[in-house]
Amino acid sequence: MSATNSGSSQQIKMAKDDFENALRKGFWRSVFSWFNQSKNELLPFDEVRRILPIHGQYYLGLRQIQVESIIGSVGRYNDFDRVFLPRRRQTSGRWVSVDLANIQDIILPPIEVYKVGNAYFVKDGNHRVSVARQRGQKFVDAYITEVSTNLEINENSNIDEIIMLQEQAYFLEQTNIKALRPEAKLQLTLPGQYQKLLEHISVHRWFMGERYQRETTFQEAVINWYDEVYLPLITVIREQNVLKDFPNRTETDLYLWIIEHLWFLREQIHEEISLKDAASHFKTEYSKKPLKRIWMLFRRLARKLSKGLEDSPNIELGILAEELMLDVDPVGSEKSIEPDESNTNQKSEESTS
Repeated sequence: MSATNSGSSQQIKMAKDDFENALRKGFWRSVFSWFNQSKNELLPFDEVRRILPIHGQYYLGLRQIQVESIIGSVGRYNDFDRVFLPRRRQTSGRWVSVDLANIQDIILPPIEVYKVGNAYFVKDGNHRVSVARQRGQKFVDAYITEVSTNLEINENSNIDEIIMLQEQAYFLEQTNIKALRPEAKLQLTLPGQYQKLLEHISVHRWFMGERYQRETTFQEAVINWYDEVYLPLITVIREQNVLKDFPNRTETDLYLWIIEHLWFLREQIHEEISLKDAASHFKTEYSKKPLKRIWMLFRRLARKLSKGLEDSPNIELGILAEELMLDVDPVGSEKSIEPDESNTNQKSEESTS
């Protein structure tokens, strides 16, 4: 007999109410996360495992783990959000049964998890974790299998950060720039960009060979690119204080964007343009647009809410905020900030030659 069938009517109602409250919290959390462009998804274990360099897998046995350290799932990452609030009404049956068992003080078996770095991914027991978090439980018993990796993963990691950690590790290994230029701090905030830096260095190596009429080593290219291409633009970025207009970005992000912007400007007006002029134009062109996007967002969102919520005062819970506002551009969207990436890295390198 299931826990639902064995519980009193009052207990069953309590469990169902708990699920409705959790579902409502999940909906509004998804709204705020969408609006703030913050990460709210559970991480898919298979995707994380595919990205990371894995050195082995070991069974650690039964231990207590912090609920807040659980950041992903093997198969249920679409059913719950980052704090394991339910995202879909279809999860109610199992969720209510687990919650009812807690109400009746029935001891449930430990969950099963994979440990990656300092974070955990649920193999079995997603609903138990969801109910535990909703009830404010700090620890759960878990059978743990550790997946060994040398990258630092914790409860705050998201899939983009994990990808960038792997890409950064590969970039540092290929360039050895920490040994060649210990003061170098090349950090990016978007996946796929470290490969662009490697391409810039490779193209710069070709230009060096043409300039000096001899074979140039990759190590020579790294040093020369950093000293003669990267640092001069970073100096301009600092002098013009460009970074303050692009919060949550880095100097290396701006290096990639401005050097491509420089090529576009030269192609557009067919004249030589300095790094200073390109940086100034980029700052003027793109830093003003966020205010306009925010204003337009409020107008469109207000129209949508006033039209939709007057006709339907009770929002259908179980519909994701992302689905409700598909045609509204979120605040902080990078579509208007990042330059068009269709141009080649060779053209970007030619613009500095």
